[in-house]
Amino acid sequence: MHHWSLAIGLSLCAAAQAAPPARVEIAYEVMYNEGVVADVTHLLEHDGVNYKLTERWKGRSLYALLGEAQRSSRGTIAADGLHPLEYEDVRSRRAPARASFDWKTRILTLQFRDGPQSRPMPANAQDRLSFAYAFAFRAPGKQPTEFSLVDGKGVADYVFENAGRERIRIPAGEFDALRLVKRQDNPDGRSSELWLDPSRSYLPLRVLVVQKDGTRIDQVAVRVIAP
Repeated sequence: MHHWSLAIGLSLCAAAQAAPPARVEIAYEVMYNEGVVADVTHLLEHDGVNYKLTERWKGRSLYALLGEAQRSSRGTIAADGLHPLEYEDVRSRRAPARASFDWKTRILTLQFRDGPQSRPMPANAQDRLSFAYAFAFRAPGKQPTEFSLVDGKGVADYVFENAGRERIRIPAGEFDALRLVKRQDNPDGRSSELWLDPSRSYLPLRVLVVQKDGTRIDQVAVRVIAP
């Protein structure tokens, strides 16, 4: 259900930026090719030291039969951005996926169907929910950005290129967005793009994934509440 989830990286610039408001809510529609299949809501809460992110996923029409899903991420806000501590992915008809981050020992603990497994934690670790908001606490630079994306099942490495500003029109409005494009290691693989709002702390506006068979999964903001 979460193929549109992307990974980005942490070679971020040190440019100063205003942090997002203490509470941000973003509602999205998820389109599978041309049809809307789900409604997704993100809630970000932080106090400048700690953060909590919650995502709720609810299918529409036939996809409602898949049930609901919820992901959560909590952690701290450091000089180099977000440091996740706990991540959880709970879905109907599937075992939960969990990940714990120990930034002192640099150890990850992952759990999916089997018992907990520990492994060394990469320097640029983010989870599948925190990555989309990492730029809200440290702005992207012009250089490629790397993340090691963590969930309960493993770790995947991604590199995104800064593709510059692009005017986009989505249900939430019209924006001069910053577009990031995933570097293609495999020309026949899946492509990913992310659009951020520079005027509001680089909050995520749109995520597009195109599978190698041409299937498009497009998550676009319908409403952004960031007082």
